[in-house]
Amino acid sequence: MNDFVLDASVTLAWCFEDENDRYADSVLGFLGDHIAVVPALWFSEIANAIAVAERRGRIRRAEISRVVGLISSIAISVDHSLTIQPWMTNVIALARRTNLSSYDATYLELAMRLGLPLATTDRALRLAATNLDVPTFSTRRSS
Repeated sequence: MNDFVLDASVTLAWCFEDENDRYADSVLGFLGDHIAVVPALWFSEIANAIAVAERRGRIRRAEISRVVGLISSIAISVDHSLTIQPWMTNVIALARRTNLSSYDATYLELAMRLGLPLATTDRALRLAATNLDVPTFSTRRSS
């Protein structure tokens, strides 16, 4: 079983029809055989995006329980193995170096620290990962 770091962008593509993404859908298909590792902020990012989407009319209240059910059904491991001072210093340095938000740098730092590929649909985050030789999660099945 190969783990990977799951970025909120992939998860949110499953939640909203207007963000339908083939890569994100294929990542979802792999979650039966893989465990998604997420930083603790992942939950807040997903909840905030859903709340904002409801306010803006992108998702109906009735759909939220379906989305929460989908998210609850995937195998997720939350990373709690960090020490605040070095972690924060590393995230700030990564954000500075890559011009990413600290939120996106958190996913990149997690992938780097755990030596795991990163699943993201965010172009800037994917480019930063590539530039730093952090592998991105591939949904191609090896034979």
